[in-house]
Amino acid sequence: MRIADALVTTLRDLDTRYVFGVSGANIEHFHDAVERLGRGRLSAVLTKREDGAAFMADARARVHRTLGVCCSTSGGGMMNLVAGLAESHAESVPVLALVGQPPAALDGRGSFQDSSGIGRTVDALPLLSAVTKKTLRLTDPALFWEQLRDAIGTALSGRMGPVALLVPRDSYELEVGPVPADWPQDLAGFVRQQPVDADDVAALFRRLREATAPVLLIGHGVRRSTDPGAVVRFAQQAGIPVMTTMGARGEFPNDDPLHFGVVGAGGNPSAAAYLTDTADCVVLAGTGLAAMTRSALRGWDPQKAVAVNIDPGEIRRSSLVDTVVEGDAGVVFGQLLDLLDADPFTAPPVVGYEITRFVPRLAEPIPGREADPDVLLQSEAVAILEEHLPVDGHLLYDAGNCAVASMHYASVPRGSSSTIALGSGGMGYSIAAAIGAQLGTGRGTRTVVFCGDGAFLMSGLEIHTAVELGLPILYIVFNNGMHGMCASRQQTFFDSRITAVDYTPVDVPAVARGLGSPGRLWTGSAGTAPELTGQLEEYRRSACPTGVLELRLTTEEVPPFANFLPADEPTMPAKTSWRIPATLRSTGSMTPA
Repeated sequence: MRIADALVTTLRDLDTRYVFGVSGANIEHFHDAVERLGRGRLSAVLTKREDGAAFMADARARVHRTLGVCCSTSGGGMMNLVAGLAESHAESVPVLALVGQPPAALDGRGSFQDSSGIGRTVDALPLLSAVTKKTLRLTDPALFWEQLRDAIGTALSGRMGPVALLVPRDSYELEVGPVPADWPQDLAGFVRQQPVDADDVAALFRRLREATAPVLLIGHGVRRSTDPGAVVRFAQQAGIPVMTTMGARGEFPNDDPLHFGVVGAGGNPSAAAYLTDTADCVVLAGTGLAAMTRSALRGWDPQKAVAVNIDPGEIRRSSLVDTVVEGDAGVVFGQLLDLLDADPFTAPPVVGYEITRFVPRLAEPIPGREADPDVLLQSEAVAILEEHLPVDGHLLYDAGNCAVASMHYASVPRGSSSTIALGSGGMGYSIAAAIGAQLGTGRGTRTVVFCGDGAFLMSGLEIHTAVELGLPILYIVFNNGMHGMCASRQQTFFDSRITAVDYTPVDVPAVARGLGSPGRLWTGSAGTAPELTGQLEEYRRSACPTGVLELRLTTEEVPPFANFLPADEPTMPAKTSWRIPATLRSTGSMTPA
């Protein structure tokens, strides 16, 4: 078997299902093998850019708890993968990147897109090693199966993450023999299990049992554990309140009475207050309590915190916890469930707790942009959109004020996933990532994307990929003609000197209409609340699976971002609906109903 065929056969038989990428001279052998050997079980998804391919692979791995796969040719194709791989590395997402290279025989001899590191060439090995757990170069057929096993095992074991395989063009035809007899039959067979100290788990159980106000804070690492359901079941059986980070909003049912909200810069103020002022034992499951999470906590006592993490190095370096239970969260909570079955307890009930949100209010007008009492506001739009979010679907959030508002003012419907790139992905991630999330889901599943016009300008052409594949994805583009989060920071920290963040408004529907015929892509635009309601109904009735809905937002609100708000910022119960009288908008007032 040749290397190209061996790669495809392996990925096909491991049920990875999709390879996202852009073809080119040094990856075409691989794509040809997919065409010959995929057999309907491994498909090549042609993306518009390689960063989109990496984002799709990342979201596929996150949402479907599998190994995401992307590929690129050499040169600029390889360089374009970096942002996506950096996001996967920062957020511990298992991705395999296959990167074509010029022939190894021409290293340092002037080959096109040489990345051997010889002379003035880019050195691909250290470049990609900086954004992956491991990068390997396939040049010796005798080592191929060992290297491939190591690559997949490294991506899926311990703290998961991306691995890159550099494949020179003259390596694809090398003979590597048949699949080894001891080759794993599924992805689980590549995982190198890490033992958990039973005494540490027993000590954690006793601590939770004795606590008067315990809390579980769930991070996105729980989803990639061996058994995410074990964490949920333990909390429910023991009656322990659960909070999530911004990256893990869908990991515990939002309608469960034990759901106490989201902790983070865009989270619920009630959750942050309860965690710091009331809780006496906080178990951090699958989260390192990174800056985007802990920035909302006005004071933190490490003595009451226990981390359950498969790689607790980050949280230990931050000195944020008193105790660490090192291990896979699914395994640890499975053992906690066994202890709970043998010695049941129920945490003391919490009386009077209510999830709160910040009361929406207008931002200081930006020069040249006067407040309009009749236009659609961001918080209004989110309140309307919440009624149209899919159950058992997927929600993806991009960067900026639109994402913060969308997460803050709306809950995650039961069974739906919630994904945001908080590592290195940045603007544009969600547009491509939605494709990786939606592919492979059951019939009737829908995906909704919340992104800004800046993200649309960066990565909007990937919507064409969604149209090509006929995917039921609704892209909601918050169009305010600027990078809103940057403008908010300039208003807050730079005396409202607005620079390098605003631009001539873009007609989002007009641009989007070029990406698909009317029968395949629905487009709409709304600038008032009644228009938005009507447009959502029109999309629902449309036969088009893919849609782009522009929200024309000409009046800005202060984002519900804890870093920008004073300690006494007004709040309201999350279940409260609010009315925004037109006569008061110019004063910045908003009144809960």
